[in-house]
Amino acid sequence: MDTTHRPAARVVCLDSAHRVLLLHWRDPYDGAWLWEPPGGGIEPGETPLAAARRELAEETGLDPDAVLDRPVQVERDVRWNGKRYVGAETFFVARFTTERPALVRTGLLPDEQASLGTYAWVARGGLNALPDRLEPPGLPSVVAALAPEGPWRDRVR
Repeated sequence: MDTTHRPAARVVCLDSAHRVLLLHWRDPYDGAWLWEPPGGGIEPGETPLAAARRELAEETGLDPDAVLDRPVQVERDVRWNGKRYVGAETFFVARFTTERPALVRTGLLPDEQASLGTYAWVARGGLNALPDRLEPPGLPSVVAALAPEGPWRDRVR
């Protein structure tokens, strides 16, 4: 399996009840499912923040201005579409004032439309009960680092 590093940015979206938005993707290579925050590759000449905002708008239709410029670096090791992606990704946080804001999928590319199954706003306790793999596996720690004043602090397992 090829190993590569692709600069990427992701957004941990928190609703008013501190639930995290996760997208449920089906790997087109092997059919495996995973849950992951919105995000994707950084385009040439694009900053991580600009990429995070663009990806959030494309994948969810949520307001990209909600993404705060308070990033953390997260080491990733994930398999997707027959490749292994290893290296740091930049994670940001976005806060929303309503519970479970609705998403729209109109900004997705055709291959993304085919791979995205559904989405869920997941409470902290629900992360360990997801039916498929969570990426990154240490997401609760990432959320705690991005939102240290919230209920994720001091409750990471």
